[in-house]
Parts: sequence; C-alpha cells; structure tokens
Amino acid sequence: MAISDACERHFPDAFVFALAGVLVVFACGLALGETPGKLVREFGGGFWVLLPFTMQMALVIVGGFVVASSPPVARLIRRLAALPRSPRGAVAFVAFFSMLTSLVSWGLSLVFTGLLVREICRRDVRVDYRAIGAAAYFGLGSIWALGLSSSAALLQATRGSIPAALLAVTGVIPLAQTIFLWQSLLLAAILMAVSVAVAFFSCPPPEQARTAEQMGIRFETLAVEAERPKTPGERWEHSPALSVAVALLMFAYLALEVREKGATTALDLNNFNFTFLAAGLLLHWRPRSFLQAVARSVPATAGVLIQYPFYAGIFGLISRTAIAAALADLFVRLSTRNTLPLIAGIYSAILGLFVPSGGAKWVIEAPYVMAAANRSEVHLGWMVQIYNAAEALPNLINPFWMLPLMGILNLRARDLAGYSILQLLVHIPIVLVLCWLLAFTLPYRPPSY
Repeated sequence: MAISDACERHFPDAFVFALAGVLVVFACGLALGETPGKLVREFGGGFWVLLPFTMQMALVIVGGFVVASSPPVARLIRRLAALPRSPRGAVAFVAFFSMLTSLVSWGLSLVFTGLLVREICRRDVRVDYRAIGAAAYFGLGSIWALGLSSSAALLQATRGSIPAALLAVTGVIPLAQTIFLWQSLLLAAILMAVSVAVAFFSCPPPEQARTAEQMGIRFETLAVEAERPKTPGERWEHSPALSVAVALLMFAYLALEVREKGATTALDLNNFNFTFLAAGLLLHWRPRSFLQAVARSVPATAGVLIQYPFYAGIFGLISRTAIAAALADLFVRLSTRNTLPLIAGIYSAILGLFVPSGGAKWVIEAPYVMAAANRSEVHLGWMVQIYNAAEALPNLINPFWMLPLMGILNLRARDLAGYSILQLLVHIPIVLVLCWLLAFTLPYRPPSY
C-alpha cells in the first residue's frame, strides 16, 4: 500500500498532464527548428479538430451509464449479486464481469460492476471492500480496448472521425482487421483468465478483510424514485409510447446498416453510441427515467470534454510540424519489423501514464507510430491492437478513469491501487510478449482509403 499512497501524493490531476504535455511538445518543436509562430498556429488550429470525437467519447460514458442503471439491468445485477458464496469467489466473480462487460463498453463496465459490488456487499459475504472494488476496475485496466468500445479501433473504422493527417498515413482500418482478429481474441482470453486468477488469490481472508461497514461506507440506492404524473406534460414524460416508437426507429436504422455494410463494417463509433442510446430508451421505458439517468451520467464526462481539445492541440503540434517526421524516423532507427511491435507497446504504455485517454492518445501517437509501421511493413490493424493492449496497462495505476467507479463505491484511489498495481506487475510481461509474438502471424497490408 506504500506504492498506492505515493501515487496519490505525487500524481496530480490528469488535466495537469494535458497542460504539461502542450508545453513539452511545444519545446520539442522549438528544439527541432520550428518557429514559435508556426507552433502557436498549429496548436490553435488543431485545438478543435477532435470535437466530433470528443462528443462521441462522452456519449460512450453516457450510454454505458444509462443502460447499466436501467430498471431491468438493475434487477439483473441483484440476481447476479446473490450468486457468490465466498469472499474470494465474489472478488473473482466481479473481476470476470468487469472484463466481460468492458468488451462491450468500458462505460457500461464501470457502472455495471460498481453497482454489482454494492449489491454483493449488502449481502452476508464478508469480503474486503478494497479488493472487490479494485476487481470492478480490472476491465478498464486490462482488456476493454480489445473490445467493441476501443477508441482507437472505432476511430480507425470511422472515416469521418479520422483527422485528415492521420487518414493519409493509416487509411481506414475495419474492425475485422483489429478487434476481430483471432490474435486479438486470444490475447483478450488469456488476460481475462490471468486477471481473474490474480484477483481470486490476492483477496484477503475474512479475518483480515476490511469490509464496507468497517470502512464506514453506507449504501444509498441509485434507483430513480417513481413519481406519479400530475400534469398533462408530465404524463407524456411518463408515457412509454414515444420512447418505444423512437427506439424502434433507431433499431430499424441499425438493421439497415448491418444489412447494407455487414456487421463489422457497420459497427463504427456513431452506430455503437446509437445502439446504446436506443437500448437505453427501451430499458428505461419512460422518457423521464431516461433523462434522469442521463443527468446522473454527465458529471463523469467532464474530464473528456475539457481535456480532449488540449490533446487535439498536441496532435496539431505533432502532426503538422517536424516533430512527426522526427518521431517516425526515431522509431524506424530504433526498430525493425521484428522489434517495432515490442517498442511500440512499451512506448504506448509509458505515454499512457501522462495522457490517460485511449482515443486522444491514439490521435497523438498514431501518425508517427503508424508511419513507422508502414516503413517496417508491420500489420497496421495489429499495431492498433498493440496500442490497445499496452495503453490499458497504465490505467491500473492512473486514477483518471477510476473516478466514475470511485463515485459509485465511495472509495479513494489509494484504496484500489494496492490490488491494481499487483495486476499491473503481472500483466506487463504477458501483454508485451504476446503482442510481439503474435505480430509474426500477420502479413502487412498497405493502407486502404
């Protein structure tokens, strides 16, 4: 726990890293001979290029929360919470569902497993609250980016979201060449099995456990109170007619998309969010319930909304100046086709400590990493997956994405860090070695526009 205490004392808010990143990259541009005027212009010019992507990422959070907090899913959570019979079994159970739901949506994972932990701890299972709380976070700290809500994979599959400078390097990469590769599925399965095992064996025995009650945690229901409509306007808000009709229209559109494009091609970032919003409308049934869930989800989007424009400014500084070429040349000099996957994985993990955002960091990193992949003829889709697997590692010690979960569980980062750091130490060699070895099973494909 000394490590987690040190992290809490010395790690500032993630926004500080975003501001520091702007200044560091600006200084690098000056060192490479760019003029201050050009750097200022490129920073300002790039500041707003990620606005569509920013909104999309915010809606990933909102959609996950809305679905997870709906009455039918809440009933499912209560049934699942009754299954574990022992403390270790409960921790492993939560870890499994954290990772399973993260493959669908990282926003859904945080909320679903957070509520699952609350329900389990209401029951007569003397489980360590820190251990089971950390287990709820393992999806975002391990395999979420190998699943359907991968920011990098969805961005690369969505032509309209890819910045022009990046599109010229990578082209459009469909999900069949990223998250649906058999190599990616194998990597996810191995990491899931390892994480569940570590969670199981690291759980303290009942006599050493610090339960939620011992930590002074009291649970209040997150369910929305049913209100009786009093006016004609409120009757519309409580009527399911509009929600159901619009949700059916949305699902009809999704069916057309799948029929015309195929399932993997149709699943881009817009349709992903579209699906969750349609499901949320149906699951909440009434517009009032849906809107209340949305209102409760919005605070969790604050970090994305304010930080992504600064990351976009960093992207402008890198991609439109000599920095991109210098970094690409450095990657090529330091690596070959055999070593680039390993070097890129290490670099992505280190950068993730300072830019705790899968999507924004990919936009910063991708231009020079993917340029190096083209020169070294490494499979572009697998480079995306190397990034996805490696960038999740620092999530295990960076508190930025813990915030929504900590709000649900009333915990602090230091309460979770001891168990998440243990997972990190186990994951690092497994992720890097598997990413490197599996790269040899894939041939290079030039960018497709």
